[in-house]
Amino acid sequence: MDKRLLDELSARLASLMPAAKELRQETRAKVEQTLKHGLKELDVLTREEFDAQARALDRAQQRVTELETLIADLESRLATLEQQQPQS
Repeated sequence: MDKRLLDELSARLASLMPAAKELRQETRAKVEQTLKHGLKELDVLTREEFDAQARALDRAQQRVTELETLIADLESRLATLEQQQPQS
């Protein structure tokens, strides 16, 4: 999870608490810790991990397209060879 997002969320939640500055800082730290723990249990990807997975998926999709083209070409060649063979 993005540190900036966690900081922003914990700051907003802590600012809602009508308390002294020390209590607010302590609350913010506890809220941030709770958010981190909760998000970790959700198995959320970081942006970098998501981008890496998206790139891998793009490469896989490109390879599948290449293989589909190759299979279609081979099927076409096979059909041509079968037509050229003399029938018994």
